[in-house]
Parts: sequence; structure tokens; C-alpha cells
Amino acid sequence: MYPVDLLRTSSPRPRPPEDALGFGRHFTDHLLRADFTREEGFARPRVLPYGELSLDPATAALHYGQSVFEGLKAFPRPGRGMSLFRPFDHAVRFAHSARRLAMPPVDPDLLLEGFRALLTADAGWMPSAPGTALYLRPLLFASEPFLGVRAARACTLLVFLSPVGGYFGTDCPLRLWVERRRARAFEGGIGAAKASANYVAGLLSAEEAKSRGFDEVLWLDAVTHRFLEEIGTMNVFVRLGDTLVTPPLTGTILAGVTRDSVMVLARERGLKVLERPISIEEIVSAHQSGMLSEVFGTGTAALVAPVGELVLDDARLPLPPTRGLGLLLREELSAIQRGERPDRHGWLWAV
Repeated sequence: MYPVDLLRTSSPRPRPPEDALGFGRHFTDHLLRADFTREEGFARPRVLPYGELSLDPATAALHYGQSVFEGLKAFPRPGRGMSLFRPFDHAVRFAHSARRLAMPPVDPDLLLEGFRALLTADAGWMPSAPGTALYLRPLLFASEPFLGVRAARACTLLVFLSPVGGYFGTDCPLRLWVERRRARAFEGGIGAAKASANYVAGLLSAEEAKSRGFDEVLWLDAVTHRFLEEIGTMNVFVRLGDTLVTPPLTGTILAGVTRDSVMVLARERGLKVLERPISIEEIVSAHQSGMLSEVFGTGTAALVAPVGELVLDDARLPLPPTRGLGLLLREELSAIQRGERPDRHGWLWAV
């Protein structure tokens, strides 16, 4: 057990209306903090009033990108209380990301006790409207003030909360631009870590795509620009006939917790689920033959996001406007998260 100190705020924030939450725009009254030094390890975690940070201009993370984060959600439990969805898996991935960026991994038990203390302090912020949740953002960054390219000797762990609605703000199928020139990650790099630097690598292409009327970018591999990798910040799934296919975890894409959950639920429905490379040429051929029935993305923020159209160079690949597997899986997964269906896999963690 890791005891967590609590200092309650004296200035509670106003609660936003649940029909105007958006995603990541509002933050609760408190945050969790624990500071690491090589001599003492992580100091006793404490829950503090949410507020601005004071950073030295030489803070290592600002110069060398030594920063990782996670994202997971808490949901109201029927009756009372709340549950986190697969928090241990997120904590393990957070530790993996830290190791990859030469930072100290946070003990999953410390992180989970911190989650419990923070959620208990801000339980009143839990929204109840359909499609809403309380989003947790753990962040670990190099906080040592030092100019020199080496692993920092001091780091800061923060966890804060945000009441959220839908990530895209709409249930309309996504329009994707297939990025043929730039790359998000490469083998041997940090693509499999939830590193801050992974996300900035995709911003320019995403902004250009949105300026042309697209919702997101479909990323291809960095070497041949032929094989599917991710949809923006989401894992990608393709349905070819009765088979669901997703790219393998070869070190360039994130091992999504929602990705794994979707594969489990799809197999329970009797579908064949494969993890294998998928080329853009195969997608075009399957679209022409009618074998391509569905494409969707998965992630903590959006859960499952159907795709309505792919645009590759000058070619448009519209997808059938049917109620597909992705939406069925989203409904099933959402019902499990909210305690409306049995949790057969032990995914929920009561707070």
C-alpha cells in the first residue's frame, strides 16, 4: 500500500454543463503529484489543488522531449461509486513507456493508489450523461534543470482529471487522408511508447488534412509507405469479409488497451481476428472487389470510431454506410465499462 496525502482546495471550480464538455477542455479541483530523485526514488504521493506549475527554463523535458503520458477513463457504477477500465494494463504500459525514454518506471501499485485517492477527492465531478466519462491523464516528465543530452536525474509524476464527452464531437463516420509522404514512427524508434514526441510528429499532416476537410490521417509505415499503421492516434481495424484484421505490434504502434478489448469481444462473436500487415494496395483491391466492408479506429478517447471514406492521392474509397461491427463493439464495450453488461474478463476496477 502507498499512503497518499491530501490537501483539499479552498477554491472549488465551477462545474461545466454535461452537454458542453467536449474533450480535454475542463479540469477538476485536484491533481496527484509525486517527485522522483535517484537518491530517494518517488516521494510520497500527494493530492493537491489543481494549479499551474513553476518550471525552471532549463527543465530537461522542455529541451529534450523526455516525457510520457497515459490516458484512461473512470465510469459511474450502477447504484453508487465508480470504476476504472483496465487501469493495471494502463499502469504497466506507462511503466514500459518510461523505461523506453530512460525514465524511472512508476510502480503500478503506487499509480493505482494515487488514482483511487484522486478520484475519491473529485468524485463529484463524474458526469452521468450518455457518452461521458471522467478521463485520467497520468504524465511523467524530466523535471531536472539541466542542459546536456543525458537522462534526467529528477522527474515529476502528475495525474489530473477531465470530465469528457465524445472525442470527435460527432458520430459521423470519419474521412481519412492516407499520408503517403511523411511518417509517424519507425522500427527501432519510440512508436510503441506513449511518448509526447510521437504525437507532435503527426501534427503537421493532421493539420493539413483537416484544412482540406478530412477528420484524420491514416498513417503508413515509414520505410515503404505501403502498410497501414494507425489512424491519427488510434489503432486501425479493417474488416475483410468475415475476418477482422489489425496491424501487428512490431514496435512502431502502441499496444492499445481498447485494441486488445475489441479483439477479445470480436472473437467472442465468432469472428476470425488476425494481427498481420495490411498494405494499402490490399485495401484498394478489397474495396474494388467488395471484400472491404468496414474500417474503424480504436482508442481510449474515441473508443471505436467508424470510417466512412479513405482518400488516397486522387482516389476516393467510400465505405458502405451500414451499421457495422465497429458500432456493435462500441456499444458492447461501453455497456461493460458502465456496468450495464457483465464484466466477464475482470476489466473493471472499483474505486
